[in-house]
Amino acid sequence: MATEPLRFPARHLAARPRTVRSGEVELAVVEQGDPAAPTVLLVHGYPDTHRMWDGVADRLAEDYHVVRYDVRGAGASSAPRAIAAYRTERLAEDLFAVLDAVADGPAHVVAHDWGSIQAWEAVTDPAARASIASFTSISGPCLDHVAHWMRRRLARPTPANLRAVLSQLAHSWYIYAFHIPVLPALAWRTLIGPRWSALLERIEGVPPVAGHPVATIGRDAARGVRLYRANFLTRFGRPRPRPTAVPVQVLVPTRDRFVTPALAEDLERWVERLWRRPVVAGHWVPVSHPDVVARMVEEFVEHVGGRPSTRGLQRARAGATGFTGALAVVTGAGGGIGKATAQAFAAAGAEVVVADIDAVAAKRSAAEIGPAAYPYAVDVADEAAMAAFAEEVAAEHGVPDIVVNNAGIGLAGSFLDTTAEDWRRVVDVNLLGVVHGCRSFGALMAESGEGGHIVNISSAAAYTPSRTLSAYASSKAAVLMLSDCLRAELADKGVAVTAVCPGIVATGITGSTRFAGTGAAEEDRLRRKATAAYARRGYGPEKVAAEILRAVRTGVAVLPVTPEARLARVASRLAPGLMRRIARLDVTR
Repeated sequence: MATEPLRFPARHLAARPRTVRSGEVELAVVEQGDPAAPTVLLVHGYPDTHRMWDGVADRLAEDYHVVRYDVRGAGASSAPRAIAAYRTERLAEDLFAVLDAVADGPAHVVAHDWGSIQAWEAVTDPAARASIASFTSISGPCLDHVAHWMRRRLARPTPANLRAVLSQLAHSWYIYAFHIPVLPALAWRTLIGPRWSALLERIEGVPPVAGHPVATIGRDAARGVRLYRANFLTRFGRPRPRPTAVPVQVLVPTRDRFVTPALAEDLERWVERLWRRPVVAGHWVPVSHPDVVARMVEEFVEHVGGRPSTRGLQRARAGATGFTGALAVVTGAGGGIGKATAQAFAAAGAEVVVADIDAVAAKRSAAEIGPAAYPYAVDVADEAAMAAFAEEVAAEHGVPDIVVNNAGIGLAGSFLDTTAEDWRRVVDVNLLGVVHGCRSFGALMAESGEGGHIVNISSAAAYTPSRTLSAYASSKAAVLMLSDCLRAELADKGVAVTAVCPGIVATGITGSTRFAGTGAAEEDRLRRKATAAYARRGYGPEKVAAEILRAVRTGVAVLPVTPEARLARVASRLAPGLMRRIARLDVTR
């Protein structure tokens, strides 16, 4: 993205209408932004008009020459009566006609739904490279690519392949309905059109905005039925090879009710330079998330123009596997589970932010990991410091994909010996430190539109009561409940939350654990005793780190990671009375 965005005079930002002729059709075109800037052409789908792009266009017009038009049959453009006039070949001719009229050089095409289907027709034309600099496709595949996709899977009818094909056929129910004579157009004009705004909001969660949907939606949708009748049966019977040298970014709404993400799986066969990028949204993402779409388009356009790839584009590059290109933030990474987790993510291809209250320890861990690690010193108990830390990470490295809230402290001893200050400290670090991490980074993840994963390190103590761990166990139980609540809240944003509950793990926490109600000498003895016991247990932090990576891959909600942690989890549900009896034992002795 441009580091110093251009700001054109206000006169350039207002929409400027014009008409472009394409054969016998007149197309209603709208321009915004400086005509001397790079051109971005936005092509709408069915049953919309150019107004669906209002939010995206207003944002892009500050930096680009933005052009939109009503496709034939929609809005103020001509509406031929013949079904053959709606073949993708004719629609591609319209797109090229608009580009010839409005762009001085190759333009960047962004298209949605049927706009994307027809844009694929243009982008896969051998002459496209002279007119099209890049293509961002949203929820509209190339029909030939889809036909080849289905044939490949039916040729190898494994359960997974058959499931993928049947799922897409089920999602495409409306295509069959639109081939029924008369009724679809009549339904749009009389029943669906007048209620379309309410239906979009109720079913898709897309609230009405100024200009969308337009008043002519019923008429436009009735005419647009010809798009389906003109193309599907003929195209799927004789699919053509459709390669392209144009750089292509495919935005894949993860909650699309009509186009499944599986349709983007084989695109490497046809596209030389491909970026596949998930967006946590439904089908009408340009309307529901205009900021996200505009940002992704701008990142892609700038990269195609020569600027370095953003982290989001690195992850989206075809061929990226595992955690390649991902950014993981790990607190308490100066040692123990945090350090092992940072090392594991780096080994899996991620870049890692190594955070610890001890700056020296953070730098040492980062140095051991290598150039893919960035050390930071931060006190997780300090709300303002954590907020500033999150902002700095986002500014320097991008919004993280994974955040591991690992930093914590130990506290043992009887409840009556535990002071209010002891309670404040353990709650500040073990609970509020997690809260601050979730708030600061969770907001960034939710706003990004690309989802993410938050891992909160709880403990088996969260569900294993003990007479000598009242403060520590309570703080970890709160982390476990917080994680469940947060998981429910952030699910709609595509942000997963996992609570990891280790049991006895040989980390450095025992060497700094406070033992309430003891003198210095006794506390030192108990620390050495606990450290020796944990060492004899022989379960190292690297095993927990491996489980954390597995949790991120699978999205599990709660993950006990040692045998005793798993056993205690089962016992806490099936035999809580037994657990309360065991709680009477003094584990410090």
